[in-house]
Amino acid sequence: MKKMMPFLSTIFLITQLISQDLFPDLEPIYKDDLVPRVDITLPPDSLDLILAFGNEESDYHFHATFQFDNGVIKDTLPDVGFRLRGNTSRYSQKKSFKVSFNTYEQGRKWHGIEKLNLNGEHNDPSVSRSKICWDLLREIGVPASRANHVRLYINDEYFGLYANVEHIDEEFVKTRFGNNSGNLYKCLWPADMIYLGEDPDLYKMMNGDRRAYELITNVEQDDYRDLAELIDILNNTPISNLRCELEPILNIHTFLKAMVFDILTSNWDGPLFNKNNFYLYHNQKTGKFEYIPYDLDNTFGIDWFNIDWADRNIYSWGPSNELRPLYWRILEVPEYRDRFSYLMDQVIHRSFQEAVLFPKTEAIRNMIIPFVIGDPYYSRDYGFSQQDFNNSFSQPLPYNHTPYGIKDFISARRNAVMAQLQLRDIPAIISEVSNNLPNANQDIQIQARVEDDNAGLDVRACYRLNGIGDFACFTMFDDGMHADGTDNDNVYGVVIPAIGAAVDMEYEIRVFDNMGKLSIEPVCDTKVLSIKNVVIELAINEFMASNDSTITDDFDEFDDWLEIYNYGLTPIYLGDKYLTDKLDNPTKWAFPDQTIQPGEYMLFWADEDMDQGENHTNFKISASGEYLGIYDSDANSNSLIDGIEFGAQETDLSFGRIPNGTGAFQVLSPTPGASNEVASPVIDLNDKSLTYQIFPNPVRTVLHIESNQFLPDVNFIVLYNSMGQKVLKSKWSGAHLSLTLAQLQDGLYFLFLEEVSSVHSLGKVIKQ
Repeated sequence: MKKMMPFLSTIFLITQLISQDLFPDLEPIYKDDLVPRVDITLPPDSLDLILAFGNEESDYHFHATFQFDNGVIKDTLPDVGFRLRGNTSRYSQKKSFKVSFNTYEQGRKWHGIEKLNLNGEHNDPSVSRSKICWDLLREIGVPASRANHVRLYINDEYFGLYANVEHIDEEFVKTRFGNNSGNLYKCLWPADMIYLGEDPDLYKMMNGDRRAYELITNVEQDDYRDLAELIDILNNTPISNLRCELEPILNIHTFLKAMVFDILTSNWDGPLFNKNNFYLYHNQKTGKFEYIPYDLDNTFGIDWFNIDWADRNIYSWGPSNELRPLYWRILEVPEYRDRFSYLMDQVIHRSFQEAVLFPKTEAIRNMIIPFVIGDPYYSRDYGFSQQDFNNSFSQPLPYNHTPYGIKDFISARRNAVMAQLQLRDIPAIISEVSNNLPNANQDIQIQARVEDDNAGLDVRACYRLNGIGDFACFTMFDDGMHADGTDNDNVYGVVIPAIGAAVDMEYEIRVFDNMGKLSIEPVCDTKVLSIKNVVIELAINEFMASNDSTITDDFDEFDDWLEIYNYGLTPIYLGDKYLTDKLDNPTKWAFPDQTIQPGEYMLFWADEDMDQGENHTNFKISASGEYLGIYDSDANSNSLIDGIEFGAQETDLSFGRIPNGTGAFQVLSPTPGASNEVASPVIDLNDKSLTYQIFPNPVRTVLHIESNQFLPDVNFIVLYNSMGQKVLKSKWSGAHLSLTLAQLQDGLYFLFLEEVSSVHSLGKVIKQ
């Protein structure tokens, strides 16, 4: 939906991890309230070869045409690659398949992805375990694949119900972490993370025709030094010092949540038990490895070892006769064990309980049952019947690997875990510490996510300059007004006034809980922010990463754009300077031979199409969030002039500085090539016959909105606070809507009606 921006007061940009979209929307590809249809069309002899006995291990991509129809979008892509995928599923009767959009058309993406994984789920009589798992990971905060169910047709023949699971590749990590230049490892059996020696090449060990730790990105460099360092520290650091050595190179908080997930759902086919099925990505923004789960069908009681997974102890989960450093070494650290227990307790009381999961499993069952009934391959591997599908959600089945129904397992596992839990009061958990990239004349913004088992936290950002003297501390807030995002979301922020000089700012986050326990992040060091003097008064002043209808270039194309502004008093020559979207490639695109005058705004098209003119760059701006920077000449060592890291952007809205050149970034009504202005709070109604009443105003608890016309089911009421942050959104159909505002803080709010193609101001609301 195209939208004009309602009133927005100053919004500070939340950078790095907090701004990145770790959990992108399911729509349109992974929309899961229906079962889309996927059609593959290819020559019959190609299909015969794919399915032929003896070709199970073939990874040859056969030419095919792909169609997708979910009732909202209906797309057709010719000349895609189509092949088998998986491990044991290659030898099953119900195969799994991979669709590759970029095999025969290099660089092609479909809605931001390059590949589809269509999994047959042949072991699972419910065809639902992996989908429930992917949803649960999203719920508890572990970046993982998106998924839904689809019905697969090949050459117009129904091949059955499949799980459509997001492929993990460079596009996946770019979406979640804002970069994809780091090493991404696919870790399959026997990837046990055991130390083999100092030589990084030792970790290129083979299992059959593949590596146990397979490098997916940077394959030409083939450099395993980062993985070797992680494994060395994990295995050989004394437990008393493991936090200090491990936390700078591993996102331990997310990994502990992933441990909770594996052990709670009994995902024995992951790294903790079976040294299998996970990815590691070396995030170049943080320097830390990110753990990414993979292949989740052997869960919720599925068993091949004669082990009762519902009852297995959470503190002795790994195999007793084999080393599993990702489990045993982590739990040897007392702080990690206590945090693991806390996180486990949080999940079983919020997400992993009957009242939450049972309705979700029932909804999935009811939605997919028509497509299981007609699935011609559903019964071929184990003889599953229609009755087996019905029973698989609530009771055991008479097959060797299905001793639990999904609901039975949830109840049994939850009861066992609650009996096993050993809870202790923990210090506050600090994660996702980030800052902006200010120069000497810009304010410093610091954010951190803080969680604790007690309320009443005292959160502070403490810093000193150039390593001299005592630390000065500023209180951080979670009120939506201190560069902290939305209020009461566990993200704390602070804005520290500009330093006014070139310095190295050394800082840390300190949190006291109401029991007097102190947490410090980083645990054994400090973060260092290098602040540079402003030598060249040139700024990225405004940009748009998703231009659908705002402005066209001289070829009548709606391309990404950015605006450069000279906020100084002298002309600035651009011809020896650079613009980039990569932190590690400052000279990616050279400015043309131009000079920008004092007070001048200059527009550039980020369309990856330099053939269209000298003001067209060799990169596009990612709407999911990334980095933009201006860098100085080669003679000046390509030093940074101005840079910004930003999060996900909305279509036809720009991000820009107010005041121009030096101010904080905020969402704007676009002004390409002109001075930035705060968006107007008033937008006239297109239909003058529509009238509205809003009462009571001021309001304490419930706000009523009435219209003189019956509104169709395509409208939303949206409420923004005085910082321009969206605090409430509700669909409105009919002539009356009631909004409960009791949970909001007292203050000034702005109410808007979103129609299909426009947004209308309905006025101010005072909450008291």
